[in-house]
Amino acid sequence: MRARLDAAHDGTSTPMSAEHSMAPVHAANAAETAAGHAQAADLGRIRVKDAFTSLRHRNFRVFFLGQLVSLTGTWMQNTALSWLVYKLTGSKFLLGLVTAVGSAPMLLLSILGGSVADRYAKRDVLLCTQTCMMLVAFAFAWLVWREHITAAHVLVLSALTGVALAFDMPARQALMIEITSREDLMNAVSLNSSAVNAARIVGPALAGALMAKAGAAICFLLNGLSFIAVIAGLLLMQLPRLGRPNRHASALQHVLDGLSYVTRHARVRRLLLLFAAVGVFGWSYSVLMPAFATDVLQIDEARFGLLLGANGVGAMLGALTVAVAGARLRPRALLLGGLGLFCAMLGALSATRSYIAALVCLAIGGWGMLVYFSTTNTLIQTAVADDMRGRVMGVWTLVFGGMMPLGGLQAGTVAEHLGVRRAIALGATVCAAAALAVSRRLWQSESGRLGCGTNG
Repeated sequence: MRARLDAAHDGTSTPMSAEHSMAPVHAANAAETAAGHAQAADLGRIRVKDAFTSLRHRNFRVFFLGQLVSLTGTWMQNTALSWLVYKLTGSKFLLGLVTAVGSAPMLLLSILGGSVADRYAKRDVLLCTQTCMMLVAFAFAWLVWREHITAAHVLVLSALTGVALAFDMPARQALMIEITSREDLMNAVSLNSSAVNAARIVGPALAGALMAKAGAAICFLLNGLSFIAVIAGLLLMQLPRLGRPNRHASALQHVLDGLSYVTRHARVRRLLLLFAAVGVFGWSYSVLMPAFATDVLQIDEARFGLLLGANGVGAMLGALTVAVAGARLRPRALLLGGLGLFCAMLGALSATRSYIAALVCLAIGGWGMLVYFSTTNTLIQTAVADDMRGRVMGVWTLVFGGMMPLGGLQAGTVAEHLGVRRAIALGATVCAAAALAVSRRLWQSESGRLGCGTNG
């Protein structure tokens, strides 16, 4: 025994021991090589129609089409609302306050919303939330049309929308796997993200044209009508009747069980921690874009609009990329590659004064951001137990909705003291460091692939 240890220490060994010690390495290398060849073969068979595989599920198809209509209306309302608030008050502070009031309910209620999604049929929850948001849109339209709208009305209605979203987002995210399949979930999430970003491009353009012709009220009215498409899609779904979940636990205990589950589930915990870091230090760059455009690039409003549009186009293409090739690529490559590219583009953006270069950086950065976002969402959903998915997505909603206001505060404070470019560069650096730290723990015991369904 001692001789064998000494031989190992000296770098020598008997043929038998060398063979045994190298076998796992050869096996791992062979598996890695085989996986690489299989992945290359899969990539060679990618077709455009692969982008739409989740649409073969009838339930997802009717939901997606309704979402496409409704999201366009939502972006029309968002555009009209910001314009209306500034026109009414001339206050930049109120613009931020409206956003904060709309986000606050997600901080306070999203975990409860996730619990509701696990305790009740998700479709029923969505029917309630979508109906509430439709009524809010109609209330906006009526008040603007009658010229009775005030800042107080805007704050109250924005808060009501935020409350509805706190229950809507966990249920909507958790419903995805029920109306598609595990195999098509990444495709479904990516298609939904592409719809969001397509609406982000089309909605504001339509809102601007309609406001110029007919005023802001028409945007709110059309948004209210657009909810009918989603509600109709939900009613048309053919879902199996599910048994009532066990409700012996109190509502509070149900929520606490979900939080405990996330805390104990190492992989989900690490993915959410990284997501939070990106939310605070990465996505906050968007808050600084008006200052970056004015102080660094020195461009006018029209070119500033194109700058934001380039980011939206890149994000939409990133979502479509994952929809087409996501099932054939390793999750690790998608997650780290997308986030790494996003961080690199933020770093390049902070170093440039060229408008064309900034357009390219934001487009490619938007692509990377959506690749990372779609992959993270899918990995979390496929890793958790079915009866916990709503509560886990409630925590996801809390991170998604809560980190952005914190990120905006962080970015604004740093920019105020160090300048816009350094604030963006700092955000990129922190995101990259967080990605390296988390990914090392996330995959340290695996040979390149992220398995789903284990606690890791």
